[in-house]
Amino acid sequence: MIKKRVINGNGKCYLHKRYLLCLMASQNRSSYSLLLLLVIVVVLPTSSISQPYKNVTLRSSLTATPRSADTNLSYWPSQSGVFAFGFLPWDAKGFLLAIWFNNIHDKTIVWSANRDKLAPSGSTIQFTTAGQLVLNDPGGNLIWTSTSFPSNHSASHAAMLDSGNFVLATTDSEILWQSFDWPTDTLLPSQTLNIGKSLVARYSEATYSSGRFQLWMQTDGNLVLYPREYPFDLDSRAYWASGTVGSGFQLVFNLSGSLYLVAENNTILTYSISNTLSAQNFYLRAILEYDGAFRLYAYPKTRNSSMPQAWSQVSDSVNVCTLADSGMGGGVCGFNSYCSLGRDQRAVCTCPPSYVLVDPDDEFKGCKPIFEAQSCNQSSHDTANFQFVALENTDWPPGDYGQFRPVNEEWCRNECLDDCFCAAAIFEDGECRKKRFPLSYGRMDPSAGGRALLKIRKQNSTFQPNNLLQQRGTKSRVAVIVSVLLGGSAFLNLLFFLLALLAVCRFRKRMRRSRDVTVDPFILGVNLRIFSYEELNKATSGFSEQLGCGSFATVYKGIIDSGDNNLVAVKKLDHAVQGEDREFKAEVGAIARTNHKNLVRLVGFCNEGEHRMLVYEFMKNGCVADYLFGDSKPNWYSRIQIVLGTARGLCYLHQECSTQTIHCDIKPQNILLDDSFTARIADFGLAKLLKKDQTRTLTAIRGTKGYVAPEWFRSLPITVKVDVYSFGILLLEIICCRRNFEGKAEDEDRMVLADWSYDCFRDGKMEMLVEDDEEAKVDLKRVKRFVMIAIWCIQEEPSLRPTMNKVVQMLEGAVEVPLPPDPSSFISTTF
Repeated sequence: MIKKRVINGNGKCYLHKRYLLCLMASQNRSSYSLLLLLVIVVVLPTSSISQPYKNVTLRSSLTATPRSADTNLSYWPSQSGVFAFGFLPWDAKGFLLAIWFNNIHDKTIVWSANRDKLAPSGSTIQFTTAGQLVLNDPGGNLIWTSTSFPSNHSASHAAMLDSGNFVLATTDSEILWQSFDWPTDTLLPSQTLNIGKSLVARYSEATYSSGRFQLWMQTDGNLVLYPREYPFDLDSRAYWASGTVGSGFQLVFNLSGSLYLVAENNTILTYSISNTLSAQNFYLRAILEYDGAFRLYAYPKTRNSSMPQAWSQVSDSVNVCTLADSGMGGGVCGFNSYCSLGRDQRAVCTCPPSYVLVDPDDEFKGCKPIFEAQSCNQSSHDTANFQFVALENTDWPPGDYGQFRPVNEEWCRNECLDDCFCAAAIFEDGECRKKRFPLSYGRMDPSAGGRALLKIRKQNSTFQPNNLLQQRGTKSRVAVIVSVLLGGSAFLNLLFFLLALLAVCRFRKRMRRSRDVTVDPFILGVNLRIFSYEELNKATSGFSEQLGCGSFATVYKGIIDSGDNNLVAVKKLDHAVQGEDREFKAEVGAIARTNHKNLVRLVGFCNEGEHRMLVYEFMKNGCVADYLFGDSKPNWYSRIQIVLGTARGLCYLHQECSTQTIHCDIKPQNILLDDSFTARIADFGLAKLLKKDQTRTLTAIRGTKGYVAPEWFRSLPITVKVDVYSFGILLLEIICCRRNFEGKAEDEDRMVLADWSYDCFRDGKMEMLVEDDEEAKVDLKRVKRFVMIAIWCIQEEPSLRPTMNKVVQMLEGAVEVPLPPDPSSFISTTF
């Protein structure tokens, strides 16, 4: 017998053997009919039909205790163990009562009951005799409870289903409550977002509490993305809407992995996210992330998949920085900050020069200036103490209070400089727009256009009230000390004098150390954490675990602020090397100005005395060299993604970042792999920065043997084409899974990879390059295209090499690849 009940007035669901079935109601003026909207199969082994899910009986309970100290299970698993419901330690403050993927390494949370009020250790969740879930702290105080039921209904059992849904049901399988009806930030296949319901993003990557963005299925039928007026549950102006007012009814996430809006009669109105990956072969989840973007992720269920064993984004990227551009508040990143796309296309918040984070632990709270505002007193002549920092493709759209056209940039600068209320000016196509403080909804993106002229105080300004106060404080302390010396006994006078002398020395040492850090112009405006030597010495346990060693530095593994998610790689420069200060500044300056998902992220640095160290995010999957040349050959799909990621990162360095950068040392050891095996270019210690009007430069030979372009040895000016050459060698290594030179090769013709690759291409024997790679053999057409691109990249004549932008287009198949000549021949065709 099938039992069912109405849920939210719109439908009925029941549990029956291996199926969770939902019937949705459709009503019109003339008739009322039940339409079958979803048939959701809870994937269970055939042998378990008599026990389709593990029942949780009345009076069952769980206690929040650290896993290592808990001899019993602190969660209730689903039948196949895919999902678990229970307590998950979140941080030192307590536990989340949550549902998570339990059979993969990353215990990914998909639902939580108490995201805004963590449960302390010792808290309990009980399935009471009244058929409700009740979460109490150790003192018996209520933290959370499931919704109550009508008096004629009572739950007899609960179950964690393999769909990720936790349900409370009666003896005849009537569902009274289900977690799918109360989503947090995630939807799973077979789940719907009903009218009046919403997803609320977490606050940050490290904080699961309710954050700044909401995906709301409004009662008028419109699906919208709002920035919330955090910390209040209020909505600002929507930055995306489905445009289905009057017709939208539900957001459906089906088992095929697609999300779409349906009308009340089940007609599909619009696809929000289309996907070709099935829930049969992949774990899928759609999540509203902390940066305000709604994304779809997939995780392969088996290791035979061509995708890495990690969550991979399979939906189109959304640029939240440009979508959210007006409304109350400071925008995605808070006041005086600007938003740009970083790794995995997520929003990254950055403070402009001479501004720092309001809260060093929260990049979304905005930035504050570290200088005194311009005086409006006409007699002070304060304009001489200010200058401008130009930020390309940067804007703070709201807040224009003055627009002038047609003018030139010099006029725009002077106009803002003479206006004490002007914090910045945007100059674009002969138009000047003045902005007041605070600046809001900032973004740095090519679509922003124009140039932001940010007004900051000069570093050597004579108008520095804070310094004057410090000096006055110092003089006052000296006066007190002198008076004590004159008024006391000889012994006390001597004692106080010595103490005073020690205090003055310490004060001067602190001031000198402070000047060493803050006065150096290269540090001005770099939004990075400044570490002390002692902090990094402790973080690395005395620099004990070495990750690698180069000609300029040694890299160590470390943990900052404790915790598994705070692993870092600390690069300690060799202070015995001459010019190490120059190399240090080159790397900090180069990386601090970059922001791309295929570049390694610099967390901070140490510039204390002789100690100069760089702190990077830790890449647990190591470098491409280890990945390519290890015991097992990586799959072809993964190698394609590494090629594309590296090419896009180089394209950004050459053509998209504010300061054109030549990396100078592209090689597999300097391409790191993050948790998702995304390629991340690292090691900017040899980077050469070019001025805006400069396309080439003269410098000493840099780089690594085997990857160095020929022009280095000809004393010719170098350009970005030296990186293109190195990328070409790297591309061949990734295709063939072998090093560029193998001196022990049995066949002498195969020793030099570049020469052998061209010979195979010329002779039409491409399969020889991937002879032990069945996946690549199936995709031989792509192999040939990649080899042709590599041959173009390693042309000895630099002008024959394509730009990295052209390389990316050819790799993606957007443009045809012409037949390449012999790399050592010179012809006139140029890219």
